[in-house]
Amino acid sequence: MDELEKVVVKDAQYKLGSVSIAKDVVRDIAGLTATDVSGVAGLSGGVVGGIVERLGRKNVSRGVKVEVGEKETALDIYVVVEFEYPIPEVAVNIQQQVKAAVEKMTGLTVVEVNIHVQGVSFEEESEDRVK
Repeated sequence: MDELEKVVVKDAQYKLGSVSIAKDVVRDIAGLTATDVSGVAGLSGGVVGGIVERLGRKNVSRGVKVEVGEKETALDIYVVVEFEYPIPEVAVNIQQQVKAAVEKMTGLTVVEVNIHVQGVSFEEESEDRVK
């Protein structure tokens, strides 16, 4: 893995050596957390054409862009919201939950979580998603 793809955590509490966290780990944490928020139908790749990734653990970081410094991170999350859910409320819930999860699991300070709503899903709840 390229050094540019890692975050090295430097802190006095790690006296035995350094701890490095791959950017992909931050992306995965944010993606998994975002897809668990009520009202999120899925993540979007952020492409203008907007091919939507439906929920699934296989590619949870596709709609997540991460910038990481030594102690801070900023995230952009591209989502599709389920019809009849208030978009502002869903967005705020994503921001709060992603910030809490990333900070708790990585020790990085999340300075911003930008939500980009790429569409609205009009599909009714299917029995497949309930299972």
